[in-house]
Amino acid sequence: MRRSVRKLHWRIIKKGEEGYVLTNLVKVTEDLLSVAIVLGLLLAFAKTSFPKSGRKIVIIGVLAGLAASIVMAVLNNTTNWMDTKTWNLRMLIIWIAAFVVFAVLSSKIKKEGKTIGKTVAWIAFAALTGAVIGNAFPAVWGYPYSFTTADVSVLSTEFLYKLIGYLFGLVLTFLTGLSVYQAGRRIKKPELNLCFWIMLIVEVIRRGTGLVQVLQAKRLIKSNHLVFTITKFANNQKELFIYIMIILAIVVFVLLMIASFKQNEPYRNPAEHRKIKAKWRSARRWAVTVLITAILGLLVITAVKAYDSREVELSPVEETTIENGNVYVTFEQVEDGHLHRFAYETEDGTQIRFIVIKKPNSSSYGIGLDACDICGETGYYEKDGQVVCKLCDVVMNISTIGFKGGCNPIVIDYSIENGQIVVPIDGLTEYEDIFKR
Repeated sequence: MRRSVRKLHWRIIKKGEEGYVLTNLVKVTEDLLSVAIVLGLLLAFAKTSFPKSGRKIVIIGVLAGLAASIVMAVLNNTTNWMDTKTWNLRMLIIWIAAFVVFAVLSSKIKKEGKTIGKTVAWIAFAALTGAVIGNAFPAVWGYPYSFTTADVSVLSTEFLYKLIGYLFGLVLTFLTGLSVYQAGRRIKKPELNLCFWIMLIVEVIRRGTGLVQVLQAKRLIKSNHLVFTITKFANNQKELFIYIMIILAIVVFVLLMIASFKQNEPYRNPAEHRKIKAKWRSARRWAVTVLITAILGLLVITAVKAYDSREVELSPVEETTIENGNVYVTFEQVEDGHLHRFAYETEDGTQIRFIVIKKPNSSSYGIGLDACDICGETGYYEKDGQVVCKLCDVVMNISTIGFKGGCNPIVIDYSIENGQIVVPIDGLTEYEDIFKR
């Protein structure tokens, strides 16, 4: 259990300046990119379809969603009053109920005058918009809570790099949502309505499967083949829904660009003509912003994510002398201050690895197994002068290598004789089971 919790924690917070920024940028973008596009289309639809009174109700829904998400983030990270699954269940139920009400009453929006049906449709739309925010944002607001650990304070450079990646993700997704909103409200109303309803249908599928997943996780419904298929789809197709929303954003870009070049508005004088030209120049700028932010978001969740999660190759095992029941490593092999990997191979082919690194500003050496009690035999690698665990990306304090504790290498017996490090084979073979696969 300890290993799995630690593994999850460090998947979000990788060590190394580059890792801190990229990991949090990817995480925020994955969580919010499709949400930003959904909100952009929702608000563009409200802007073009609702009168001022209807838009005010939608703004109230947005503010309520933001306030609820902030409160939930604080409660989730400081108390045990509300668990995430229960909160998400409530938000999903609100969203689906609001969608059903809005879908039934949406035809009344076009009618003249204020009616009860139209007002209820506005309220349902506001609840739908607020639930999108309430469902997606608590986890994102809570990320900074995980940036600090026992070894990391808010004044450290490590925290700063994590925060930079986090803020980059927020800025990118905010600009995506803003540009989709600005572009969406400038395209023709029938085209916006089509994009809007396609988006809602996709969201119904995504949130419907998500609701089944939460209900099954909370054991409110019994697991069967259908439930298993739905939850498996919800788990395996998360990126598919993001790609669909990116495609919708690009469709908005194309529609607005076509409209801007085909515009033929009448004008009575040169001043009006210049004003019309300026309006469509602004429209094209927003369209281009949609394309740029959508492509950047796509690159972040594909290329940047692949780069950030790339497999680390361990350095090869170096040659040693093995005789008299010992493994001998000369000082000359390890005096450069870099990480060196050695091994003893048993009769059944099991390779028992150990590492040696000269400690900074010292004549002593950090020596231990290429494995730890928490992460097993995944090994260590050197990056920017630091020793890092391959599995959880924890950075070792080189001065403490050779001592027990945390993710430090498992301590092994050794001695220093005649300019050599002598490691008894018996001391290595007692850990043979760790390296068997």
